[in-house]
Amino acid sequence: MSAADFGNRNAEARALVTGGGQGIGFAVARRLVDEGCRKLVLVGRSEEKGRKAVAELSASGADVRFVSADLGKVEDCRRVIDASFSAFGTINALVNAAGSSERGSLIDTTPEVFDRLFAINVRGPFFLMQGVVKALVDAGVTGSIVNVLSMSGHGGQPFLAPYSSSKGALATLTKNVAYGFRSKRIRCNAVLPGWMDTPGEDEVQKKWHAAPNDWLAQAEAASPMGQLVKPDQLADLVCYLLSPHSGVITGSLIDYDQNVVGTSD
Repeated sequence: MSAADFGNRNAEARALVTGGGQGIGFAVARRLVDEGCRKLVLVGRSEEKGRKAVAELSASGADVRFVSADLGKVEDCRRVIDASFSAFGTINALVNAAGSSERGSLIDTTPEVFDRLFAINVRGPFFLMQGVVKALVDAGVTGSIVNVLSMSGHGGQPFLAPYSSSKGALATLTKNVAYGFRSKRIRCNAVLPGWMDTPGEDEVQKKWHAAPNDWLAQAEAASPMGQLVKPDQLADLVCYLLSPHSGVITGSLIDYDQNVVGTSD
């Protein structure tokens, strides 16, 4: 494709991106705007981060809105859908990037932690997809969805039992939606990033693992390719999957990592 094509490959997108205030979600939103998207709804918990994201992206000429929501609550998911449709009409690009990676093993996970993780990581995406897909079907319009999972969805570490389970559930849901709506030309795919360099991961490492301030440098020095996954790198793939350039790809679960499932050191 030409440089001009690449720069406009998401020009027709009317996008809804969760977790849009930072990390993966914001990187995806920024890439969408770079690729021509001019109608964009960001969803997150922090009003302050949302305002900063809107200000930065709006400077490029896009009409960007922010909706503060707790996606573990179905009523908030429906409010997000209503606000998005009110702003831009039917949404034809959805990225479920928000999520919680709260720790817990099989033995020490409480029912409250289990329910919270599944509410945010599975139920939220389910009802957001329900709202978007129903509107697309009713309008006879095509669309594309990308769910952000995790390599932990293949099994995960013992201290990520409920988190890994929730991502495995979302993987199954991704395929189910893809199969159910392919004849409507509504595509649904997922990316499974490995260990990432994000502000959220920095908080997780220090909160749950008492990591030192230089944990990132240590982690990258020990990694096969000398780095952790960067949000901007993953955003390129997500935006390709959203765009018409990805053709008929649907139901795909794409590992995005330097570690290879099924092998060991």
